[in-house]
Amino acid sequence: MLIAAEEGRSVIVESVLKEGRRVLAENEVKMLLRESGIPTTDFQVVDAYDEIELKKLRFPAVMKVCSPEILHKTDIGGVVLDIQKDQFEQEFSKLRKKFPKEPILVESMQDRRVEVIIGLINDPTFGLTIMFGLGGIYTEVYKDVTFRIVPIKKQDAEEMLSEIKAAPILEGFRKIKVDRDALLNLLMKVSALGVKYMDKLDQMDLNPVFVKEKGVVVVDAKLLLR
Repeated sequence: MLIAAEEGRSVIVESVLKEGRRVLAENEVKMLLRESGIPTTDFQVVDAYDEIELKKLRFPAVMKVCSPEILHKTDIGGVVLDIQKDQFEQEFSKLRKKFPKEPILVESMQDRRVEVIIGLINDPTFGLTIMFGLGGIYTEVYKDVTFRIVPIKKQDAEEMLSEIKAAPILEGFRKIKVDRDALLNLLMKVSALGVKYMDKLDQMDLNPVFVKEKGVVVVDAKLLLR
């Protein structure tokens, strides 16, 4: 478990900056999120198959190349989903051959419910802003998002949930049950994280975030420092 650095700074952020990097790997972003009380997947990062603790995995599983050098993993075939137990070792070998020098992140598949995106963007005019909208693969197609300058209050978070075109989905459309309170709490925590690292953060994308009947979980995450 990470410990806090001096003046409330994260060890992970300080170490990345000392290395001269701007981009965090997915596991580093998720560890940073956990420091802020934001729920993420239970993942393992390994270099070899025999390092995986299979007892901690629930199948079907996911594996991804995990590198600060690779931001868009899906575009280059760096993500494998819905892997069954009898295919797992074979799929690991394929991914290892494709990315021989990069660590691999493995985790269990999450139950899909409603997918949203939450982001932080350092706008040259407005400063650090928080973004919320419909998530998953359709984010860039529908552009159903809304913004606020951080820090936000709970009323701001409520308004953000209501402003997007997909708002009815978050309000029980067709009996879809989602944990609205957990989503509001997540927005507040992301805003607080943004305030804490405002002078160092360039942008962060949490996409997708699965909003379940009970709780939320960040499934994928990217973060760039200034």
